[in-house]
Amino acid sequence: MADQTAVINLGEAEGDKLSKNAQKKAEKQERLAAQKANKSATNTTKEAGRSEAKKAVSKPSKKLEGVELVGITVAREDDFSGWYQQVLTKGDFLDYYDISGCYILKPASYFIWKKIQAWFGDRIEKIGVDDCAFPLFVSEEVLNREKAHIEGFAAEVAWVTHAGNTPLEKKIAIRPTSETVMYPYYAKWIRSHRDLPLRLNQWNSVVRWEFKHPQPFLRTREFHWQEGHTAHLKQQDAQTEVRQILEFYAGVYEQLLAVPVIRGRKTEKEKFAGADYTETVEGFISTTGRGIQGGTSHHLGQNFSKMFGITVEDPSGKEGEKKPALNVFQNSWGLSTRTIGVMVMTHGDDRGLVVPPRVSRRQVVIVPVGITAKTSEQDRTALYEQVDALALVLKAADIRVETDLREGYSPGWKFNDWEQKGVPLRLEFGPKDAAAHQVTTSRRDIEGKGTIQISELATGVQELLDTIQKDLYDRADEKFKSHVKKISNWDDFVPALNSKNVCLIPSCLTEKCEDEIKDLSARKEENDDTPQDERAPSMGAKSLCIPFDQPEGVVKGETACCNPQCRNKAEAWCLFGRSY
Repeated sequence: MADQTAVINLGEAEGDKLSKNAQKKAEKQERLAAQKANKSATNTTKEAGRSEAKKAVSKPSKKLEGVELVGITVAREDDFSGWYQQVLTKGDFLDYYDISGCYILKPASYFIWKKIQAWFGDRIEKIGVDDCAFPLFVSEEVLNREKAHIEGFAAEVAWVTHAGNTPLEKKIAIRPTSETVMYPYYAKWIRSHRDLPLRLNQWNSVVRWEFKHPQPFLRTREFHWQEGHTAHLKQQDAQTEVRQILEFYAGVYEQLLAVPVIRGRKTEKEKFAGADYTETVEGFISTTGRGIQGGTSHHLGQNFSKMFGITVEDPSGKEGEKKPALNVFQNSWGLSTRTIGVMVMTHGDDRGLVVPPRVSRRQVVIVPVGITAKTSEQDRTALYEQVDALALVLKAADIRVETDLREGYSPGWKFNDWEQKGVPLRLEFGPKDAAAHQVTTSRRDIEGKGTIQISELATGVQELLDTIQKDLYDRADEKFKSHVKKISNWDDFVPALNSKNVCLIPSCLTEKCEDEIKDLSARKEENDDTPQDERAPSMGAKSLCIPFDQPEGVVKGETACCNPQCRNKAEAWCLFGRSY
């Protein structure tokens, strides 16, 4: 098989610096043994993960007091990067792979992606979009046919150069996106206006070889996503679809993940390469005060159809009349597993993950309590049977439930374990609960306990899950809104950014002005000529979007642009912020 193995040449592949991060044992021997038994990665994978996690940490970690090694050992507010890495790995969402920037999605996180696929897939199917699958390879010739498009990805393209030890006659790219993969075949398949609209979507993974600061779910060298590509006869139909898809993306965040977003249009500087315009949903991470792009829907106009010769006859022509062929209007739109990272950063806390009920693989866990050394085997068995019976009631109501009957762990240890994994609702059931015909409830998102009568178990649990979902969204929405500052005076702009806010400012929307704002708002020391890392927290602000919901206060031709170096008049309120 050696001569059939493809070799990928990445030009500037960077070596990971392997490091050992030994930690003192801080738990009882049997718990440490259990923890070790659950680790399945190879030593190489562990070292790659440690090295990558260490590079993500920008300052020394402040360890939380009174926590055991199995728990989260750094506070979210003190070391956000270290916290994020720990909640993902200790919450059983992912593991590090032995290639830096690549990660293994474990069942709990992949379940969320499956829920997104089902929710979004159902909606696009109803509007006439079909699923398909194109190859992951693209020839250099085809990739370079749309110069403006590929320039945005050129530094991130991975190339296959060998088959085993034999050099290929022509190197082959691994798709960074699929416009150039699919559109030659759109030109082949679309022969008449009767073939329109052609609306295809594929669920796949793509490779963009990020060299700086990979972060799980946010910036990875391979990521899972969906990408839709459609062709239309009329521009209005294409533009209607752009907004329709954007609303679906907003629904993924708001209805499934309980994450608020701002809908808007990207500026000319930030739009997708080769698009007429890009619409976006933008999120916000309050701990870092940084915006994050959630999903984008692009109107490509006729740019790609002209490049790839996707044309149809003009249906308005009369019989015998010859009219010039029409280039079709196209859209592309994509949403990735970045959604999961945004959800984790929005809701997680110092105890671990907090997963909204609608996307949690386990919505409820039932933990038996009140069992002591004096409990007879008969009473223990009877209690476990009652726990199983409670679970059956919930399963019959389509509630995803698990019973924790593991031996050798105290109820307190189990509580912490499930809290770390973000399970939305814990039910405790012991002899006292059985006598009172009730279960004791504990929500993951807030402190405190309650009770539900067993006679009302299914309805009571579902109502509580719905409440948790709503409360998660409402709290995140309130926090997001409190960090959006409306700024008209430049002197207030940088202090607002430094206070972990995003800012609505009057903007002329020109690329030159955006570049100046980014430079003026970067947190650099005087006489510091170090190249700016645009991923760093100290980076300058960039435009996030021009919100559809525009406040009053900008009068075109009258209101000044907020940039003190700009003499143009403002066109609209534009949302600026430091971002991921």
